[in-house]
Amino acid sequence: MIELVKSWIDEVNEAYKPYRQSCAVLQHQFDGFYSPELLRSSYFVIVKVLPMPKIPELREAGLGDFIDNENQLDGVTYKDTYYLVPDAARDVGIHFHELVHVIQWRTLGARNFIQRYMEEIQRFGYSDQAPLEGMAYGLQKTFEKGVAPFDVEKKVVATL
Repeated sequence: MIELVKSWIDEVNEAYKPYRQSCAVLQHQFDGFYSPELLRSSYFVIVKVLPMPKIPELREAGLGDFIDNENQLDGVTYKDTYYLVPDAARDVGIHFHELVHVIQWRTLGARNFIQRYMEEIQRFGYSDQAPLEGMAYGLQKTFEKGVAPFDVEKKVVATL
């Protein structure tokens, strides 16, 4: 099933490639938090409806809570690209959150990220109780408090 999800993600990212925007446009807001290299090699796409994998096996595996949530979520990250609904695209905190997921994807690799994320959603549901989501929400809240810049990538890698 992991390979099926990975293949679906690759197809989605390829289909939206012409619409991607480089996160380098966020350099000013994230100076000191994310490296220029990370921002240059990460992307976002603004979409009306978030692309979610409508793969029956995922629902059967207990992941319906996540895949049926496209109207309640602000964004979703697949590898180096995250997708945002228009209102969320104006919220720098949501960009911060999704970039945490980009780092998680890079650090764990696609197979390991997908497997871990699926296991966490099965165990905790889609919530900040799931460790990967909890990390992203926690770091987003820290950023939104206006703290001094810190190396987010280093923090994420050390925590994983």
